[in-house]
This record gives sequence, C-alpha cells and structure tokens, in this order.
Amino acid sequence: MKKSKSPYYGFRFPAAVIGCAVRWYYRFNLSLRDIEELLLERGVSVSYESVRNWCDRFGAQFARRAKAARARPGSTWHLDEMFVILRGDPYLLWRAVDEHGVELDILLQKRRDKAAAERFFKRVLRLHPVPRKIVTDQLRSYAAAKADIPELASVKHVFFRAAARLNNRAENSHQPTRRRERQMQGFRDPRRTQRFLASFGPIRQHFALPRHRMNAACHRAELKARLLTWQEWTGVKASQANS
Repeated sequence: MKKSKSPYYGFRFPAAVIGCAVRWYYRFNLSLRDIEELLLERGVSVSYESVRNWCDRFGAQFARRAKAARARPGSTWHLDEMFVILRGDPYLLWRAVDEHGVELDILLQKRRDKAAAERFFKRVLRLHPVPRKIVTDQLRSYAAAKADIPELASVKHVFFRAAARLNNRAENSHQPTRRRERQMQGFRDPRRTQRFLASFGPIRQHFALPRHRMNAACHRAELKARLLTWQEWTGVKASQANS
C-alpha cells in the first residue's frame, strides 16, 4: 500500500517546529519577527518570512480541524459587524457567534446592505444548522435579508439597542480581533485579512479556555489535552512514532 505524502514534504524543518510557530502566531499577539526570535532562543534559526509561509500554508488546515473538534454549536446566533480600515478604505467584518461565544464564521465585505447581510447568512448556514433564535442590532439589513431566506423564515429574531459599552455577546467577540489589529498596526489586504481572521478565530478559541470558570488544576488538565490534540493535527505524534 502506497503511503500518503506528508504535508511537510519539502520543508526543511520538522512538524514540531512548524506546528509550534503556527500555534504561537494564531494563539498569541505575536508578530512574525517575535516568533523568529523565540525560535532562535530555542536553537532554531529561521526567517520571519518562512514563518509567514508556514502560517499561510497550514493555518486554514488547522483551523478546519479546530472547528471540526468543537462541540455542536448553540441554537442562538449573535450577529454583528465591525468597521476595519484596510489601506485607508473602510470595510465591514461580519461575525456570527453562538450563545457561548464560540465563533461560527466571519466575512469581510465592503458594504452593509441587504445583499451583504444575505450573503453572510447563507455562508453561515452552509456550515451550521438552522438556529432557534437570531440576535442582532437594529440594522435593517438583517431583517430584510432574513425575510428572503426560506430556512430562516420561522426563526425568532431579537433586536438589541446598539450603544457604547453595551455588554453583549457579539460586541465582546470583536475584542480579540481589535487587540490583534492594534498589534499588527492595522490590516492591509482584504484577501489576506479574510484568510488570517478565518484561521485566527478557531485556533485562538481552541486554546483560550474560560479560565475564570475553572480552577488551576482543571485548567492545566484541559490545556494539556488540547495541546495533545494540536500535536495530532500537526502530525507531531506521527513523526515521533516513525522516528
């Protein structure tokens, strides 16, 4: 039986190094040069451009596995959009999360109209079951788009009043993106931004446990389990077994 080619075939560094660099980049607010320095401290001499290549090559693949490993999403969708500036042009980042704060999907779009809302609804529906309830702000595009989608016709739609510092699930879900945006000194290319954020959310949330609801021992045990899962995804265990 012919063996399948390793996804790391042709790369100079092993799966353990590449997987570690990709995890650091999406999990923590580190730049590519920060990761280059951290790897050098551990005896790995690699350029930040190589780290960028690893993240572009493997980020989406690991994010898909993180999504597949999650529990079934909640039955309530919280949707919201935030403005981001890319090279001086305003864009809207549409985001959907469930009632537990788990990110369902994101989509970067130029507009905030009915067509954009409908496009985002259909995108989320392709990967997730029809919700019991949808929670949005009072943007009329949501209601207009929902009315044209048969799957959402009987879904309850709840509106909340948008206000500064309002504590709601959708607004809070933007905070990690804002922190990362500041650390990266702003996003630039729309296509790269969409690709980065689509991987950033699932990978970050795989490791960002609700520490305030867990004692130290439980937190360490759960984090170790998730690190072991990550090693399986990145092929570290397989490479160790073959060596």
